[in-house]
Amino acid sequence: MIRRVTLFVSGAVALYIGGALLFLPAAFRGQYGIAMADDPSLYSETRASGAAVLAVGVLLVAGAIVARLEFTAAAAGGAVYLAYALARGYSGIVDGAPNSGLILGGVVELLLGLACLHVLTRRPIAPT
Repeated sequence: MIRRVTLFVSGAVALYIGGALLFLPAAFRGQYGIAMADDPSLYSETRASGAAVLAVGVLLVAGAIVARLEFTAAAAGGAVYLAYALARGYSGIVDGAPNSGLILGGVVELLLGLACLHVLTRRPIAPT
């Protein structure tokens, strides 16, 4: 049951963030002090990453519901969340500290990524 809850919560967070980046990029970024310039290329990049996060969120929620998708969902969730967390850490080192909300976001991403990887390690191994 804990595996399903982990995947569902991870998926819900990804659905929220991905949906906000895809459909409300200026408002979502604005809450972190990031002003979206009137630049179609910037909006395109923001919406594209939002769609990718949204897709992973759908997979995570599906993995919480459909047992045969659990492994794929946990692997994808772990990869995406840990990639975001590591990229934020790298950016903090080379670019300086971002808004405190983004630091908190990085911590949450790290925890969700580790939780998804934990799901992978707790799956029963089917006999061969």
